[in-house]
Amino acid sequence: MPAYEAMLAATAAQLTPGDRVLEIGCGTGGTAIRLAPQVGTWLATDFSAEMVRIARAKPAGGNVTFEVADAADALRRGPFDAICAFNVLHLVEDLPGTLGLIHDSLHPGGQLIARVWCFAEVPAWVRALFPVLRLLGLFPVAQMLTADGLRQALRTAGFEIVEERVFGTRLQNPFLVARRPRP
Repeated sequence: MPAYEAMLAATAAQLTPGDRVLEIGCGTGGTAIRLAPQVGTWLATDFSAEMVRIARAKPAGGNVTFEVADAADALRRGPFDAICAFNVLHLVEDLPGTLGLIHDSLHPGGQLIARVWCFAEVPAWVRALFPVLRLLGLFPVAQMLTADGLRQALRTAGFEIVEERVFGTRLQNPFLVARRPRP
């Protein structure tokens, strides 16, 4: 919990009261509910109808909306001032394409605020378990990213990285803030 609270505080520090925020992969909505009161509007999306159902059942402020949508559909509703993607970008099939869509869905100066699992950096013995866990339905298909590879993908998509931190002890799960440059 301390690492999650620190991540929430770091995210809140990047947001302003009038921001229009999109969260992709909102899960059960905890982050959206905590951070939405600090911005103008917060659109929290997830491709899982069950996750969105759980999120909608929680008490939330009037400026947060939960919707079932995949990332591409949600991004088409831009432009946004900030896009949050916590523990989801490693799950997209086409990371370069998704980062390009995110970039194009932000206002100039807008920010992608993300926390991403860089599974290529977990110990080899743990990675060896992934195929077995996948067969059992306990682990999703995920990109085997490195932190360097993630940084390069962000730069290739046109972002400038303005902050990178790790909360907690999992060095392979960096928190990054990447900005779409102003013209």
